[in-house]
Amino acid sequence: MQNKLPSLFTAVVAGLALLLVGTNPVLAQEWPAKTIRWIVPFPPGGAMDVIARSLADKSSKTLGQPIIVENKPGAGGNIGAELVARSEPDGYTMLITSIGMATNKYLYPKLPYDPVKDFSPVSLVAIVPNVLLTNVTQPNVKTVTDVIANARAHPGQLTYASAGNGTSIHLAGEVFASMAKIDMQHIPYKGSGPAVTDLLGGQVNYMFDSITSAKSHIASGKLRAIGLTTTKRSKSLPGIPTIAESGLPGYDVTPWFAVFMPANTPKPIINKLNASLVSSMASPEIREKFESIGAESLGSSPEELASYLKKEMERWGRVIASNNIKAD
Repeated sequence: MQNKLPSLFTAVVAGLALLLVGTNPVLAQEWPAKTIRWIVPFPPGGAMDVIARSLADKSSKTLGQPIIVENKPGAGGNIGAELVARSEPDGYTMLITSIGMATNKYLYPKLPYDPVKDFSPVSLVAIVPNVLLTNVTQPNVKTVTDVIANARAHPGQLTYASAGNGTSIHLAGEVFASMAKIDMQHIPYKGSGPAVTDLLGGQVNYMFDSITSAKSHIASGKLRAIGLTTTKRSKSLPGIPTIAESGLPGYDVTPWFAVFMPANTPKPIINKLNASLVSSMASPEIREKFESIGAESLGSSPEELASYLKKEMERWGRVIASNNIKAD
């Protein structure tokens, strides 16, 4: 009996090994077998929410299971992100997030998750440019060079609003002021809505708002678009130049959106979801929907997203530290 134990043990180990090796292909074939939760860590109605709901509807058809969007706002996106980070890595919980995935580590001293270790990258999905705006009652401010000249003539007196400390809207202003070597006061608000209201009323001079919320005010003539924060012009506002091409060469603040799953989600599931999202983003109806809110499709491989996140974390970590930016 004792002589048979080693061979029995070897057979059991070999059987387990075969079972484990065969797990991933089986998992890929069977997933998804039930509803997938897509967590949006901000309130309904914004660009992130629209992007998620559009892709959820399209991808649920190709995957054969419903994708239900759930809004879990709060703490600069950290509540929703932590929920996903702590979820089972079984392929049934996913997160759409933004530049906060790269910045929150430096803004919040006690971040309840690790942006790299606690997530599996899936794909970049879109960029939505911010646009430098001013109230149309300022007749002599129409270009980027006008903004810079005006700020230099009135150091420390001009203001720019944001949706809160550490948001892409705030960071766009910090980079602008730093590169232009000007002194403007940052006025943080609790969200983009109240900031835009005060910009419309003339209580603040400028704002780097998202195209999504700014388009209607630009179209109505109440706000003047001066320049886009991205390196390329937007199809939604083709007549508006980039800040880089109209007075501040090298300027680039690109607000992005990406999809993640909990760390250790099996690679076959990640690859299958990635393929579905990339295919959905290539469809005419998704491109049309994205364009209506100023978004541009930006699919990637999981590896490309991981590399992009690393670079963004390095860049914004330096910006946040050098400007001593703190979360609200």
